Amino acid sequence: MGFLVDSHKGGCGVGGGGCFRSLTRRKQVDSVHSKAHGHHQLAKELSVLHLIAIGVGSTIGAGVYILVGTVAREHSGPALFISFLVAGIAAALSAFCYAELASRCPSAGSAYHYSYICVGEGVAWLIGWALILEYTIGGSAVARGISPNLALFFGGQDNLPTFLARQHIPGLDVVVDPCAAVLVLVVTGLLCVGIKESTLAQAIVTSINVCAMIFIIIAGTYLGFKTGWAGYELPTGYFPFGVDGMLAGSATVFFAYIGFDSVASTAEEVKNPQRDLPLGIGLALSICCSLYMLVSVVIVGLVPYYAMDPDTPISSAFAVHGMQWAAYLITAGAVMALCSTLMGSMLPQPRILMAMARDGLLPSFFSDVNRSTQVPVKSTLVTGFGAAVLSFFMDVSQLAGMVSVGTLLAFTMVAVSVLILRYVPPDEVPFPSSLQETIDSVSLRYSSQDVYEDKAAIHAGTSKDSKLPLLGKAKTIEYPSLVKQEAQSNFVLNEGKRREIAGWTIAATCIGAVLLTYAASNLSLPSPLRFTTCGVGGALLLSGLIVLTCIEQDDARHSFGHSGGFICPFVPLLPIVCILVNIYLLINLGAATWTRVSVWLIVGVLVYVFYGRRHSSLLDAVYVPASHADEIYRSSGESLA
Repeated sequence: MGFLVDSHKGGCGVGGGGCFRSLTRRKQVDSVHSKAHGHHQLAKELSVLHLIAIGVGSTIGAGVYILVGTVAREHSGPALFISFLVAGIAAALSAFCYAELASRCPSAGSAYHYSYICVGEGVAWLIGWALILEYTIGGSAVARGISPNLALFFGGQDNLPTFLARQHIPGLDVVVDPCAAVLVLVVTGLLCVGIKESTLAQAIVTSINVCAMIFIIIAGTYLGFKTGWAGYELPTGYFPFGVDGMLAGSATVFFAYIGFDSVASTAEEVKNPQRDLPLGIGLALSICCSLYMLVSVVIVGLVPYYAMDPDTPISSAFAVHGMQWAAYLITAGAVMALCSTLMGSMLPQPRILMAMARDGLLPSFFSDVNRSTQVPVKSTLVTGFGAAVLSFFMDVSQLAGMVSVGTLLAFTMVAVSVLILRYVPPDEVPFPSSLQETIDSVSLRYSSQDVYEDKAAIHAGTSKDSKLPLLGKAKTIEYPSLVKQEAQSNFVLNEGKRREIAGWTIAATCIGAVLLTYAASNLSLPSPLRFTTCGVGGALLLSGLIVLTCIEQDDARHSFGHSGGFICPFVPLLPIVCILVNIYLLINLGAATWTRVSVWLIVGVLVYVFYGRRHSSLLDAVYVPASHADEIYRSSGESLA
């Protein structure tokens, strides 16, 4: 017979089976067939240099100008540059995973898109919903930080012009920030003009920021050699807080690397995504890590770590050596860093909204792409208006921790998606129910071929037209087609068993990572329970690594998505370590942050249940084996022609 087809309905039947299937239904990779869906395409304008500008600009924020002082004083001491190095390596684990998935699945949506393809609709919705929160609050928080930095150029907060200064409204007891709202609206307008124009502006702003950091490195190195690097001539040595303190510093500065994932969100607008996306992600992260390490080496060497100013460590370090004027250059760099980060925060969100709307999980309003600028203008305007209102009325600094939740959840699911892609890639492809006639036709064609081959083999011994010798005919009575079918059945059985083992092993590995990091981080647990949980989690994690290392990866991975791009190395070790690191950081964000995020996620669940699940583009999708997808596309194209 032909191939089996299946339809994943989204309704909730008896026992809730339909609801579960709606959570686990997966979409296909948006590729050359995406034009068949009727979407307006985004402009393919970006090259490697554009991607580097987006990655560096989104990653290097003003936080590094403050972070070096706080982390050096409280955690790392002179070993601050090692903390940045360790954090950079941890971030590189996620970057490797992003690079492979971005080159294989070059479409807007980033981690949401990858999760939808590899894991399922339910997880993808939560990732997309969390990323919406991340970029909205992140952009608002960055915008609120610009006016205090501008105050230095005007001699303090009280001397700022009225249209830039924060104003207190007594009746509402609210401090409004008109400067933040105006900047958000300006960036929104710039993003609506076009991806190439907005990226060029971000590249200019980022270049000024990088030049300020290069000045810090060069001038600081000169002062260091002139004064003898007093910060390194200490009796406490390079690790005053021990290796544990250095690692704690790494966990803190890890968040300074968040931003390179913005590159992946522009995948649909890259000219050559298989080549340029991995290069853009890798080079952007390498530049950021190098700048962070060089700045930390210089600043910690100029001033002893315990004497660093926690608020303005870099400016104070130069002021100690008589270079008060350097504070203006450093502040200019900080302002440019904030502006660049604001652009980087607002660029991905409209594309995630667009991707979710394309999939039917949000109203189609968000999926519209302007024909002239080839930008999702409506999504950009909604994003900009929401961020402007938040930055104008609310002090979102207390909500800044919620930004990290979305990022770390995305990093975790991207690593899980790499494991799924390698060991249990989707073997079914969804098609719209409108192609049911074409699917039936192709299925019937395969069924007819199978019947013909079976009959030919069965009657081979009596056919008068056969040119085979008589002895050859007698041997065919063994029915080789039946033998072949039996061998294929055994292969399918073995392959199915391998996929089942791999799937359960990936799930057990993730559970082990959660148990291990939770027990290791929660010192309030009773010692017997804590050590037992650590042991169980560690055993699951280690056994998962061993099993995945021993079993073969799925051959279908070679044809999954777009081939010829970057391949993540050291699988399964690298993704598993990435999962472990990100879950550890998630668990240590604190109860207050998780309480706030939980409210947002619960709202997201309600939106999905009452809207997304019922309007999903996969609601009436027909699933067929992936091996026959291209033929169905060809047949549907011929019928349309």
